[in-house]
Amino acid sequence: MDDKRVMRRLAAIVAADVVGYSRLVRENEGNALAAVRMLRTGVVEPVVSSHGGRVVKTTGDGFLIEFASAVDAVEASMEIQRSLAAAHDGLALRMGINLGDVVVDGDDVFGDGVNIAARLEAIAEPGSVYVSSGIYEQAGDKVDASFEDIGPQILKNIDRPVRVYAIGGAPAAPGRETAGVRERAGRRPVIAVLLFTNMSPDADDEYFSDGLTEDIITELARFRDCRVTARNSTFQ
Repeated sequence: MDDKRVMRRLAAIVAADVVGYSRLVRENEGNALAAVRMLRTGVVEPVVSSHGGRVVKTTGDGFLIEFASAVDAVEASMEIQRSLAAAHDGLALRMGINLGDVVVDGDDVFGDGVNIAARLEAIAEPGSVYVSSGIYEQAGDKVDASFEDIGPQILKNIDRPVRVYAIGGAPAAPGRETAGVRERAGRRPVIAVLLFTNMSPDADDEYFSDGLTEDIITELARFRDCRVTARNSTFQ
C-alpha cells in the first residue's frame, strides 16, 4: 500500500488567460505566439519574480502562478494589468486570484485552491482581476486599490457559491477611499454580448463571428461605468 503523505500548503493562486487567443492565432499564428512569448518573458515572469512568486506553468494562452502572500498576488496582478494597458499592443488578460489549500506534486499544484482561481478568471472581464473573499480579507486593506463586491457567484464545478470582488484597474484619486469595498452611487449596469451567428454557408467562417463578439466585449470592458459579462458566462 502506498502510504506516501500528500503534501499541502496554503497559497495565493493566480490564473490568467489571454483574451481572444484563438482568434489571434487564426489571424496570424506567428504573431500571436510571439506576442504571448513576449508577454511571458517581458512582463509576467519579471513581475511575478519581483513579488516573490513563481510561474507554476503556462498553457499556451494562460498562466498559473503561485504566491505565498495574498498581498503580493494582488499587487503583482495589478502591475501586470497596468503594463498591458500601457503597452497598447492589443493583448488583454483576464485574471482570477484565490487563497486556498493546494496539493503539491513536484513543481505543480492542484486542488480546489487552484480550481477556484481558474473559475474566477473565466468569469472576469477582459483587463480585470477578480478575487475571492479570502484574498479580499487578507489584502483588501493592504493594497492601493479599490474593490467592488459583485456578490456570491456560482462557479462551474464548484459546489458552493464564492463571494467575488473585482479590483479597480488604477489607484483611486487623492482624497477618495483607496482600500476596502468601493461604494458607488448606484450599481453599474451589466452588459452581456451574445454570440453572433455565422450566416455564411462555410463553417470555416465561424471564427469571424466569434472574433467579432470577443472584440466588442473587449472594447466595452474599457468603459468603467458599466460591467461586461465575461464571454464564458454569456456563451453558456
